[in-house]
Amino acid sequence: MIRRINKVAILGSGVMGSRIACHFANIGVEVRLLDIIPKELSEAEKKAGLTESSPAFRNRIVNTALQFALTSNPSPIYSKSFASKIRTGNFEDDFSSIKDADWIVEVVVERLDVKKTVLEKVDKFRKEGSLVTSNTSGIPINSMLEGRSADFQKHFCGSHFFNPPRYLPLLEIIPTEKTDPAVISFLENYGRKFLGKDTVLCKDTPAFIANRIGVFSIMSLFHYAPQSGFNVDEIDLLTGTVLGRAKSATFRTCDVVGLDTLVHVANGVKENCKDDEMAEVFTIPPYISKMLEMNRLGSKSGEGFYKKVKTDAKGEIQSMDLNSLEYAKREKERMATIGVAKAIDDLKKRMPVLYDGKDKAGEFYRYTFHRLFAYVSNRIPEISDELYRIDDAMRAGFGWELGPFEVWDSLGIKRVAEAMKTEGLKYASWVDKLIESGGTSFYGEAERGPSFYNQNSGKYDAVPGYDKRIAIQYLKKTNKVWANSGASVTDIGDGIINLEFHTKMNVIGSEIIEGINTAINIAEKDFKGLVLYNEGQNFSAGANVGMIFMMAIEQDYDELTSVVKTFQDTMMRIRYSSIPVVIAPHSLTLGGGCEMCLHADKIVAHAETYMGLVEFGIGVIPGGGGTKEFALRTSDEFRDADIRINTLRNRFLTVGQAKVSTSGHEAFDLGYLRKGIDEIVVSRKEQLNYAKMSALQMAEKGYTKPVERTDIQVLGNEGMGIVYIGANTMFSGNYISEHDKLISEKLGFVLCGGDLSAPQEVSEQYLLQLERKAFVDLCATRKTLERLESFIKSGKILRN
Repeated sequence: MIRRINKVAILGSGVMGSRIACHFANIGVEVRLLDIIPKELSEAEKKAGLTESSPAFRNRIVNTALQFALTSNPSPIYSKSFASKIRTGNFEDDFSSIKDADWIVEVVVERLDVKKTVLEKVDKFRKEGSLVTSNTSGIPINSMLEGRSADFQKHFCGSHFFNPPRYLPLLEIIPTEKTDPAVISFLENYGRKFLGKDTVLCKDTPAFIANRIGVFSIMSLFHYAPQSGFNVDEIDLLTGTVLGRAKSATFRTCDVVGLDTLVHVANGVKENCKDDEMAEVFTIPPYISKMLEMNRLGSKSGEGFYKKVKTDAKGEIQSMDLNSLEYAKREKERMATIGVAKAIDDLKKRMPVLYDGKDKAGEFYRYTFHRLFAYVSNRIPEISDELYRIDDAMRAGFGWELGPFEVWDSLGIKRVAEAMKTEGLKYASWVDKLIESGGTSFYGEAERGPSFYNQNSGKYDAVPGYDKRIAIQYLKKTNKVWANSGASVTDIGDGIINLEFHTKMNVIGSEIIEGINTAINIAEKDFKGLVLYNEGQNFSAGANVGMIFMMAIEQDYDELTSVVKTFQDTMMRIRYSSIPVVIAPHSLTLGGGCEMCLHADKIVAHAETYMGLVEFGIGVIPGGGGTKEFALRTSDEFRDADIRINTLRNRFLTVGQAKVSTSGHEAFDLGYLRKGIDEIVVSRKEQLNYAKMSALQMAEKGYTKPVERTDIQVLGNEGMGIVYIGANTMFSGNYISEHDKLISEKLGFVLCGGDLSAPQEVSEQYLLQLERKAFVDLCATRKTLERLESFIKSGKILRN
């Protein structure tokens, strides 16, 4: 049987339900979102003449919840237009609509009695064979089976989405004793391929995997922080980006999630895990109970561990003293270990520096790591038979760049185990068996990906899934074709090679420029096509601003002009090579990274791609062919006179306001992606496969080298008049500075083709020359130098 998901019913429109509905709409699925009817008319509804039979009253709860979700920031939906996929209703009038649903997701309040009542009703209306899942953070899934039909039980399991569903990739799948294995297999695949999730199979144990480990880690810090002398700000410094975790770290994350939610999970574990050797960690400390009494729940209540306080004309963020519960602005204590560790980019190499620190930071990491490692080792096989599932869950659900077993590996299993024994901490006996057998790590390498230590067999097994995807990290160990310090070329099979970047933030400098040209040379000689894809956190944060600043401050304008021309020529090489070039961006794709994409034969973008030409903010215009390309695309959209001016205005504002897409789909609206040519992929793990397939299809259909354009219609002085009027109006209204006005005029000058008396056709090379001169001229101004310096020193945009 081939199962397809065309329609989904979401039962419950709270914070999770409405956002799960949005994410299904993101991938084009028709969604029916239902919730309860309000108990009584509000005063506003009475004044509006509504009655209890009015649809606006009966659907008030669901409509309000959905509208709140759609207007929240960050947005749960890729594009506003996708909201049309969601239809709302209520449990009394519209429950029968679930009869057409292929997948029904229950997301009502976390009470077993309520869930069982809703699921009983689902059993009456659902069609045979439809999937039914319960989204819960801890209620036993098997407890919901009682009284349900055999077909319901066969197609029912837990599906725990993490909030926010669009951004956190974890989807825990929890089968019951009655679930058909084919259903689990389908959900694992569908979650990964269509929803873009890291699907993790869990046992039906309290809090499942991610919350069990994540909440343990947080609760440990709740107990440790007050007695250790660390304040809220310091704990967040120690457990944030330096540790490869979210910037919100520990206490800010608690504020975002909600302290009441966290305590609910902790209480559930404490109550239901009597045999947990560290159950006392889940006991709520007195100061946390006091915070609950004071309604200090975090963002939802306006104050938690942090609070925004108005001081004079500006506001400031103050943190709470864990002993007095008073708020104040606190300075973080400088810790030498943190300073040394931050200079090390490789997180696995950074971990030993943190662990071996001689100051209070080192003490903190040894204390917390030892307890975390002991805890996770003892959860096998309780919550998972395979250790890699724990690491997968923590990376995808809590944003840890390295899972706990990966961190332990980076420190050395044996030496850490000995230190834990010295402290009297009891880790699982299977760890000793691994050490006694001569094993030095929890992970090894299989043919196409990692292997993991299987404590049952005492051997290493391949981590599943890598046989179906291209993992550059492992493939390049055997298939590397070429490399320099900033880029590498790997043969990814079937006549296609991939170019990957390795600089910090994948900033584009001479190494990457060399890599692009070399990769094209290699592909043109021996391969069918080229893909540009990175496995790092970002595709590219843009060009090397520091290099530009140094040449500009030394007034070496000839060298700067040469560097800009080399960049432009390389981008044109991407466009006009004799082989298809497919670029697969994700996350930050800014400035030069965006310009690179604009010149590809095809872009296969990840849904979470934040793409934009942001050069205006540092005092220049896009100088790597980006301005030229926007002039070309503007020309291709020209129709009549009115449309020409509107199109020019829209393109000008996109670059002039440094607009960045908030999703891959929004990049179409901004003109960075081309409809009918470029595509979006929801799954990062599928992205490279799809990009490779696209390059191969173009090659096998008979790819022909394109011809440089000489037919680009520009508007000359006709367009410049619009640009000058707009810039002067904005300047007169104090919306932009005098220097912003100058940059706007330079940008408009290039987009309009320069000082031409009438519209006419020009070549790409003509526009590139204008772009290059405008870029260098701006670099010669004092205010652009100030902007460049500010960005380099602080990472902040200076408005001068």
